[in-house]
Amino acid sequence: MTDTARARKLADRIRVVVAETLQRRIKDPRLGYVTITDTRVTGDLREATVFYTVFGDDEERAASAAALESAKGVLRTEVGRQTGVRFTPSLTFVPDALPDNARTIDDLLARAKEADAQVRESAAGANYAGEADPYRKPGDEDEAGSEA
Repeated sequence: MTDTARARKLADRIRVVVAETLQRRIKDPRLGYVTITDTRVTGDLREATVFYTVFGDDEERAASAAALESAKGVLRTEVGRQTGVRFTPSLTFVPDALPDNARTIDDLLARAKEADAQVRESAAGANYAGEADPYRKPGDEDEAGSEA
């Protein structure tokens, strides 16, 4: 049976170790502004997936991905040294989709705002199809009964 609490603690520790090592020890010029966003470890503690984001364009993202792949051995060694687990998990770096999802949501919200503005604009000069107040009031029943 796997201990998910232990896997979570190890994942948090790996995230911190990788971030600190990238900041202090890795001096690859291809490495841009990389942020380690999340880390997940399998239940058997053998594989760790490290999610990251890169500030910049597609070229900088590709260069940072290559730099992370080339620094994988140094990072894994540092993770093994600082965590003290029997088997050091293998590291897999995956670009995080969070910025793309956030950009998509922002675009959808902008389109919804434009649609709301168009509806508000078309409703500004509109008139009611029937009476302005279509609901019956208590005094109206007497008038309707006397007319019939």
